[in-house]
This record gives sequence, structure tokens and C-alpha cells, in this order.
Amino acid sequence: MTTAEKTTTLPFRADHVGSFLRTEPLKEARLKFAAGEIDAAALDQVETEEITKLIKDQKENGLKGFTDGEFRRSWWHIDFIENLNGFEGYVPEHGYDFGDVEVRKYAFRNVGKISFNPNHPFLAAFKSLNEIVGDQGVAKFTIPSPNEVFYPGYRNEEIYPSVEAYQADVQQAYIDAVQAFYDLGCRYLQLDDVHWGFLCNFADDSEEYKASKRVAAENVQAIIEAKPADLVLTTHVCRGNYKSHHSLEGPYDPIAEELFGQTSFDGYFLEYDTDRSGGFEPLAFFKGKGRIVLGLVTSKTAELEDKEEIKARIKEASKYVPLDQLALSTQCGFASTEEGNLLTEEEQWAKVRHVVEIAKEVWPED
Repeated sequence: MTTAEKTTTLPFRADHVGSFLRTEPLKEARLKFAAGEIDAAALDQVETEEITKLIKDQKENGLKGFTDGEFRRSWWHIDFIENLNGFEGYVPEHGYDFGDVEVRKYAFRNVGKISFNPNHPFLAAFKSLNEIVGDQGVAKFTIPSPNEVFYPGYRNEEIYPSVEAYQADVQQAYIDAVQAFYDLGCRYLQLDDVHWGFLCNFADDSEEYKASKRVAAENVQAIIEAKPADLVLTTHVCRGNYKSHHSLEGPYDPIAEELFGQTSFDGYFLEYDTDRSGGFEPLAFFKGKGRIVLGLVTSKTAELEDKEEIKARIKEASKYVPLDQLALSTQCGFASTEEGNLLTEEEQWAKVRHVVEIAKEVWPED
């Protein structure tokens, strides 16, 4: 894939964030594995079978880029982070707060020096996905952004007295991770990032807040600058997604200069399904060569949005970013955790088809 092709074909006009509702056979296998009724090999076999079916479903519903639906993980982020050297998963006293819903109790913490684990299980997961996809289309893989380990209190100050040392090791771990995926054939990788949503929600004028924005931009830009030229690297900016609930709100305005003006991703998947994300004006800071993927179709509810209203919003966004550099997706995945959003699989695929149909009408040449 040449650089020109990269900036004009990926992300796709009709794309998706990555996760899909877990199927019944997969749920059953996970329960049996947790109960000790089947071993890891048997679980892996079911996961592979269900991912193979998922690829078929994605293709039949009009998608061109295929993910494994995050079927081999429980969380969109923790499974990856806890398998980096220097982190571990644990059960805290409370789960993440999603308003009137408390998330299942599980988290991660910094317990040692951070580096990439060359035996990270996600490498095998991508290899399997890539083999299943074959020549059917593009295999897209998702991992959490390095910014996910930069919330207050995550750095172990006994191990890392300074933020700078912590930041340097996290960045290098991710640079090594990206290269490892690339060496296995990955050419479309996405960094999922709730931290930007956190910064939107808690914006203020403090020096600490300004420093947090600077560090967030530096973290991802270091990875972008180190990546192979023909690897398409995108990001998804999220405000939380658990059983159709969100945890954060706020427009992109406070972070626009840092996110859109100081980073150079090939694509930005942005939540825009409700007014909690504000307007399109912050997109004026985007001067990149990639694409802004407008998440105008919600993955949280089954109702299909009015096509003409979505088209009108795309037209509005084109005042700030050329139409040729825009694309469409759902605002988030359908199952950021294995519990999934409150939709049926049939409703999920109706949403996907809705995105594909609208994109074909807006960009008929693609």
C-alpha cells in the first residue's frame, strides 16, 4: 500500500470502531472456561470459530475492514495493558463509575518497570485474525492508547518518581508493540483513547490540566513518528461505553488544538451521536492528510437515525474538513466490554448496514 493509497482509502468511508456483541456460543464457552469445564485450547477453538463467522457477517453487511470483534478479550483495554511488562490486573473495591451503573470490578496497576512483552497474547490474536481475513479485505486491529495509563494515581511513584521516566517507558513499550504487530502483517491499527474524553469532561485552566493535554499529545505523536510509513494508524476518542451507558461528557473544544493540531493520525474516529460531544467547530484545527470519521450513528440503541439528518450533519462538518477527508461510523463499538450494549445481534447489523448505506449515498464514487 502506497502512502497515497493510505491517505485516500483508509479509514474506509463506511468504517467501524471494532468491537461487536459477543455471540451465544462464545459466552457459553467463556462461562465453561471460567468454571474449569473446558481448557484454554477448547476456548481458543470456539473463539476462532466465532471470529470466522463474524468476518463473514461483517463482509455480508457491507464492511471492507474486518476486526475480530475483540472476541478474545473481556475488556477493550485491560486485557492489553495487564499483559505489558510492569502492569498487572486486580480486583479493586469498586468498579468504574458510569453514573447509575457500576462496571464489573476489575482494573490494572503499575507494579514494575514498563516494557513490551514479546509474548503478548494479542500478537497471536492478530495473527489469527489476519489468517482468517486472508484476501477478503483488510484486517483491522484495536488496542488501547498509551494515554490509558496516565490517569491520576496510575503511576507507581515508588517505581517511577518522575512522570518523564514513566512516559518514556510507556512510549517505548508502545513503539515496540506497534512494530511487533507490523512484523506480523498488521497494516491497519487503531488506538482507542478515553483519556481525551476524560480531558473534555474535566477541562479547566490549571497548569496541571495543560500538562495533561501536552503529555497526551506527546504520547501518541511519539508512536506516530516511529511507526512504519505504510502502517495506517488511527485513534478512536471515546467517552465511555458500558451496557449502553457513557461516563463522560464535554465538547472537543478544550483539546482541539492538541488532538487535531499536534498529532498526525491517519484517521480520527470521533463520537458525535449526541450533543454531549458538542459541535464540529473544533475540527477547524485539523490540517492533516488523513480522515475524520464521524461517529454520527449510535451503537448504544437500536433505533435507526434519519438518513437525511445524518447527511445534513456530514454536510455541516464539511465546513471545517473537506468532504473528501470525512467518513462515517458508529460513535463507538457495540461491546467495549464482553457484556455488550443493550441491542440484539440483528439490531447491531442493521446499524452497520445503515452506516454503509448512508456512506454510499454521500460518497458514491467509493
